[in-house]
Amino acid sequence: MVYAAVKSDKIDTDVLTKAREACYKVRDAFYACLENESDKKPTEIASVGLLYPLECKQCRNEYVKQCRSSWVKHFDRQYCQNKRVQTLLDDKGSTRGV
Repeated sequence: MVYAAVKSDKIDTDVLTKAREACYKVRDAFYACLENESDKKPTEIASVGLLYPLECKQCRNEYVKQCRSSWVKHFDRQYCQNKRVQTLLDDKGSTRGV
């Protein structure tokens, strides 16, 4: 009697961990580029309305290539939200007592 090979539903967590770490590494490199090049005019459009300078395009391409698209959108939203909050906090401090 011949039996077909049974597919395992086991997920190799080591592979997932390495992929996640690779994603985080290129994500952090992209956002570091945004901060380092913040004086440059943003000309490129990312997801969720995020704008970035041409100097960060290579980092962005690696980021999009290494990470799931749902993660990229999530991290972009999170970055934009954090920047808005930081701007509000910075502005509130400068207008206090006026």
